[in-house]
Amino acid sequence: MMRFLFGALLALLIAVPTLLSIVLTVIVAVATQPAVLAFAAGVIVWPRLARTVRGWTA
Repeated sequence: MMRFLFGALLALLIAVPTLLSIVLTVIVAVATQPAVLAFAAGVIVWPRLARTVRGWTA
């Protein structure tokens, strides 16, 4: 399902070239916010961190 959504997004970006610049502008604006980057890092790292801590107590 994720592949289909990614493919649809790529097709939409190719079909509407101005949409690409809008998406890139939004990505750059979000990526420059430290709080957003910290939240994204926490979401990505959380499963591994939870397994590691669970190993300490078990």
